[in-house]
Amino acid sequence: MEALIRLAADSDAAAISEIYNYYVRTSTCTFHTDPESIEDRLAWLRAHGERHPVTVYCVDGTVVGWASLSQWHPRPAYSETAEVSFYIDSRWHRRGIGRALLMDLIERASSLGFHVLIGGVCTEHVASMELQKSLGFKEVARFTEVGRKFDRWLDVAYFQLTLDQ
Repeated sequence: MEALIRLAADSDAAAISEIYNYYVRTSTCTFHTDPESIEDRLAWLRAHGERHPVTVYCVDGTVVGWASLSQWHPRPAYSETAEVSFYIDSRWHRRGIGRALLMDLIERASSLGFHVLIGGVCTEHVASMELQKSLGFKEVARFTEVGRKFDRWLDVAYFQLTLDQ
């Protein structure tokens, strides 16, 4: 079994969309409520560029997870801060793929000169929170009942990693 992490290409948009839309339909790990089209995901992918890369985790050539660095806030003073996101095909959970993708994002962010990484997590997803903590992220904020999905109120915790300490 050959596994690798590489930059995402336009040809990965369908796989990225399929992985993400599974969570849109079934989970509170994203607060999107309507699945996105492949065209939407392709536009999102193309908008990221070199400063905010999207990566994919492939096993034997098949995309089984993806991750991204995204602009955290549009104001120029925030330009050295990025938001991390990662999603794993539900059939590939608990195999270290999320950890590998997040570690790769940390390395990429550091080499791109970012100072801080931010990760937001619905507090129902303890494994995601624990993964971020295990890689040095610290919880810096918790907002109660800020999201509503599947007819219930949801809390969000924000985690921060300072890269150049």
